[in-house]
Amino acid sequence: MQQENPHITFITPGAPVATATHGGRAKCLQRLVRLDLPVPPTVALSFDEVHRIASGQMPDMADLLAPLDVAHLLCVRPSSEDPDWGGPGAVLNIGMNDQRYAELCERIGETAARSIYARFIQSYSINVARLDPDMFDDLDMDDPEICQQALEAYEDEAEEAFPQDPAVQLSGVLRSMARAWEGTSARLLRQAKGAPADAGLGLVVQEMALGLGHGECGSGVLQLVNSTTGMPQITGRYLSQSQGRDALRSGAEALFLEKDPRGSSLEEKAPEAFEDLKVHAALMREKLREEMQIEFTIENGAVHILDGVRVQRSSRAAVRIAVQLAKDGIIPKQEAVMRVEPRALNELLHRQVDPEAERDVIGTGVAASPGAATGRIVFSAAEAQASAARSEACVLVRRETTPEDIRGMHAASAVLTERGGITSHAAVIGRGLGLPCVVGASSIRFQMRKKMLIAPDGRQFREGDVITIDGSEGEILAGAPDMVEAALDDAFQTLMAWADDERDIGVRANADTPADAKTARNFMAQGIGLCRTEHMFFEPGRLTVMREMIFADAPEDRRSALEQLLPMQRADFIELFRIMQGQPVCIRLFDPPLHEFLPTDRSGLRDLAEALNLPLSDVTRRVEALGEYNPMLGMRGVRLGITVPEIYDMQARAIFEATIEASRDGDAVVPEIMIPLVSAKREVELVKTRVDAVAAAVRTEQGEDFDYRLGVMVETPRAALRAEDIAPHCHFFSFGTNDLTQMTYGLSRDDAGRFMSAYVHQGVYPEDPFHTLDADGVGELLLLGAERGRDAQPDLTLSVCGEHGGSPESIAFCRKAGMDYVSCSPFRVPVARLAAAQLSIQDKVG
Repeated sequence: MQQENPHITFITPGAPVATATHGGRAKCLQRLVRLDLPVPPTVALSFDEVHRIASGQMPDMADLLAPLDVAHLLCVRPSSEDPDWGGPGAVLNIGMNDQRYAELCERIGETAARSIYARFIQSYSINVARLDPDMFDDLDMDDPEICQQALEAYEDEAEEAFPQDPAVQLSGVLRSMARAWEGTSARLLRQAKGAPADAGLGLVVQEMALGLGHGECGSGVLQLVNSTTGMPQITGRYLSQSQGRDALRSGAEALFLEKDPRGSSLEEKAPEAFEDLKVHAALMREKLREEMQIEFTIENGAVHILDGVRVQRSSRAAVRIAVQLAKDGIIPKQEAVMRVEPRALNELLHRQVDPEAERDVIGTGVAASPGAATGRIVFSAAEAQASAARSEACVLVRRETTPEDIRGMHAASAVLTERGGITSHAAVIGRGLGLPCVVGASSIRFQMRKKMLIAPDGRQFREGDVITIDGSEGEILAGAPDMVEAALDDAFQTLMAWADDERDIGVRANADTPADAKTARNFMAQGIGLCRTEHMFFEPGRLTVMREMIFADAPEDRRSALEQLLPMQRADFIELFRIMQGQPVCIRLFDPPLHEFLPTDRSGLRDLAEALNLPLSDVTRRVEALGEYNPMLGMRGVRLGITVPEIYDMQARAIFEATIEASRDGDAVVPEIMIPLVSAKREVELVKTRVDAVAAAVRTEQGEDFDYRLGVMVETPRAALRAEDIAPHCHFFSFGTNDLTQMTYGLSRDDAGRFMSAYVHQGVYPEDPFHTLDADGVGELLLLGAERGRDAQPDLTLSVCGEHGGSPESIAFCRKAGMDYVSCSPFRVPVARLAAAQLSIQDKVG
């Protein structure tokens, strides 16, 4: 075999080995050889060679074995391009036969030799000859005659003698592993992990360091950090008289590595070998620029490095590892920022189900808001509030949530709904509150009258039963599995500071309440990009007044009711301005249809009639009259502001009076007022005229001046298409991509979840357009709106304030479209900050 052979290559420092052709394991072994580490001689087979083996074209075995010492047993390990894609299991002790057994009995003792031979027969039978594993069930692996018994069992089952030629054994192993990789089930499994359908497999053939014999022998793994926290800590296991990864086997009597009061350690048993391992690990960390796990064997006190793999890590550990590598000067800060997956930050920001915990899944739905929480089932917002008053965690279960459920959502630990998609009411509010949420859980039967959930397997869960909502995975679990707490430590703060140094697009938060604003401020949002004022009206003391306004017939009566709401709104805005002192706050004027503030059930109507001192029949008729066939396309947003102008007048006055008050004890506040659901220039003109009039009146009454900015929420296709007409009247456009997607597609964002998974699975849409911005369709409207708006108003500020603002893929589009900032739920702000930084770094390095 030629050393330069690109397909069957003896691994030397200069051999033609690459991750893209031979896999990550082969390339890592070459790097370890270059570091002059004690790696056993190894031959690497390329993806192409393994593919030929799978098709029946075997290599010249004498040529393959030429650089390896025939006195050593061999092992074969898989080498895929990405270790996460998996591969067939390693096969050890190839070359073991009757002759080698006799030799090893002399050299390392009969017990160790017998163990090696028996294990190889068993492994070869199952993995290569594909014999029934049950054939070994009745054999005692400690029996002195086990080898003979295993050979006889093989011959009976295979109807041929066990192969004694090492070359024949190796051929069988290579063929078996190659064909296993190209099998249908293996291909589907790795595709589920993100591998391309044609992903290749390399194989490495390595001389064995036995790990059994006289003196101190064994095998184990070692790493220099804790996989969960990322903190410096020598972790791993070592097992005397063992091979491969036996030390990690459940129930193995493995030793600790460092001295430990709980038991014996490798440091005590073989101090020189332990010291060598630490030195090797530190060198690998520095030269490979990564935290690595060493797989090693000790043979008569001498260390052999069999493999090095990237340390498995939690998201919390990934952040700390990247930051520490940068602080130690091993990688630059920009690379540390690039090494952390933005969505992985969700695990740091929210409690999660412990990865090691057992999961009793009773149903699935759309993973609408990340994190996990456990609580007792409740079926109404009132019950959730009562549960919170008793300090009992609860899960609010609804067919779908409405604005009336807001207080119940605040009180609950998690939310579960039967209907809805990624931008439904429960999903949007859940993300804003940092509340774990699963929506569209149609696999579970919701029996609201009986206050019962029925799982697909028939199990019943009633009010008061404990369940867990995993909003990261979209799963509903029975009981209370162990949790991992959120962790925003110093490493997280450092990484985010480095990210902010790199990004070139602003990140604001959607925040409706002071609590939301505080969360946004804690996550370093650059202001509030969307404050939905209607959520402020659902407080118990305000809802009745709001209903009085709705039932008023004359403008004077409406104004009288709204005067009661004015001081409440003003107090809300003062608190928001003070929390976000020095940062912009964009307030969207009242948007939803009025019917959302009215009850729908008989008891609610009766309570309302009593509160308003009106006959039940009058209240029922008025509620029915306010109903609309399609309320989301009816009298809402700017249409309501024009037909019932007293609402916007009150809100404008509350904003301006709060501006003056908040500016007295801090930086001058410049509020941004946003008109929702605009589709025509005249709508903006009418609202702007009234807002300007209110501003002039407040200036006169207060004797103080102030500035404000007026803009529109571009969420109808016509607004984007006619942006040049609208822009001259505005300071900013904020694209509301939730409704814009809904209207562009003609999809209900609350109902699309019922069929969206089928659409994505069958390739109708590449992704759920409510989850990832549709760059081709909706994106074209954004580009048109941005271009035409800035043509008419060059200094027009542009942003996206829909839920897409927190999606890394959507942020990439927003940067290219020239948006000044994106706005997203408070708990998605760190995700957006990191994603924006990575996009900027990618552009800089090309």
